Amino acid sequence: MYYMLLSIFFPILAGVFLLALREMKVRKNLLCLTGTFLILEAVLVILALCMSRGEMLLLFNLTDRLPILFKIDETGVIFAILAVVIFLCAGFFSFEYMKHEKSEKRYYGYYLIVLGVLIALCFAGNLITFYLFFELLTLSSMPLVLHNRSREAIMAGLKYLFYSLAGAYMALFGLYFIEKYGNTLTFSAGGVISTQTAEQHTALLLGIAFVMLIGFGVKAGMFPMHAWLTAAHPAAPAPASAVLSAVIVKAGVLAMVRVVYYIFGASFLRGTWVQKGWLVLTLITVFMGSMLAYREPVLKKRLAYSTISQVSYILFGLAVMDGDAVTGSFLHVLSHGFIKAALFLCAGTMIYMTGKTKVEELRGIGKEMPILLWCYTIVSLGLIGIPPTGGFISKWYLALGSLNSGIPGFGLAGPIVLLVSALLTAGYLLPVTIHGFLPGAEFDGNTSERREPSLFMLIPVIILTALTVAIGLFPNGIIAYLSRIITKIV
Repeated sequence: MYYMLLSIFFPILAGVFLLALREMKVRKNLLCLTGTFLILEAVLVILALCMSRGEMLLLFNLTDRLPILFKIDETGVIFAILAVVIFLCAGFFSFEYMKHEKSEKRYYGYYLIVLGVLIALCFAGNLITFYLFFELLTLSSMPLVLHNRSREAIMAGLKYLFYSLAGAYMALFGLYFIEKYGNTLTFSAGGVISTQTAEQHTALLLGIAFVMLIGFGVKAGMFPMHAWLTAAHPAAPAPASAVLSAVIVKAGVLAMVRVVYYIFGASFLRGTWVQKGWLVLTLITVFMGSMLAYREPVLKKRLAYSTISQVSYILFGLAVMDGDAVTGSFLHVLSHGFIKAALFLCAGTMIYMTGKTKVEELRGIGKEMPILLWCYTIVSLGLIGIPPTGGFISKWYLALGSLNSGIPGFGLAGPIVLLVSALLTAGYLLPVTIHGFLPGAEFDGNTSERREPSLFMLIPVIILTALTVAIGLFPNGIIAYLSRIITKIV
């Protein structure tokens, strides 16, 4: 039980320690200290997951009715593992990438704090605990966005703050009503609203549910509150963009899972206007994000639009509220996390090595960095949904669940939109591969020397690529684990 607390507060305290520490004259000492903290945190999380027996840990009481408590459940495990893997990979990647950035100590300090806050979100046992750390996530991650303190970064950070706080306040509005009409704020599979209360206050509770979905959907980049994402991701350093896109937006996904399946309950929302409205918003976001990514010339911004689209794949499956679709959503949480982190790290490496930021400027990059571009290509195929990658398995279950759901109009519209989005995904990702390996006649005879990035940058990308393929080749264990969750909540 105490490993749970250590896994939450150790990285937060380690981050505060780095922020309070004097500037180190030897950069290597800072990197060794940060790397040690990251590895220790990974060990603590593994111990917490292994030693957990499902007990709740009460930290303290805000009031008599608002306890701050933690509990490790199957859903939290998925998001915690994703966070640790991505933060380890992006953290070690940053040891090389951040050479050209100033104030590295500040960056690593906030980086560790954000990791601790994310683990707290994964292990939150009730809605008030989740909300407090959800707000803290915004405040602690904003310094990563505005790290270089350029005008672009500052404006992006302010936009991120405004959107995130607006969404959180919408969620807080709903929390008041849950406290009043719910049996408890503690997450319970199937929901906490009694049948009698649901029948007496149906219209009010449905309205509150929709407001909370919009509010928490801000962090997930769901239309119409998505605009912060394409400002924040390009402005942040590449490893920060990786964790923003692969993990931090998943905090919004986790929030919506908790609200729908652990507070209101799928049985209460299924077949209502809330479900249909949510489905409409997710499909709009999927198509819009893919289309805008297809038209975007700047690589990091293109990947940011892609995140808007791909995260709404997850939200679509959750909104369908079918067992197969929800399985596909959880699989895509992992697949998209590994894929998008790898893509942003690849983009960061290309920018770091060449100084080029636009897709058209990357012609011939495969001659210089073939291993990196092969990794980029493999994870791109995963995002498109081509076997044998995890993206194919997750999208298979999403389409299957949609077709089996029997929701009028959406059962067929969902797979169609997902297929169109997949084609657009191929259109905005694969040109980097095609022009990178086959740059055209003007590059024939080009004598560019091969110059792969350092191992600090290359190994994390290779690991994430391998994980993307591993999910596609060996999905049965994960699916069996997910079935235990689906049985309880759907």
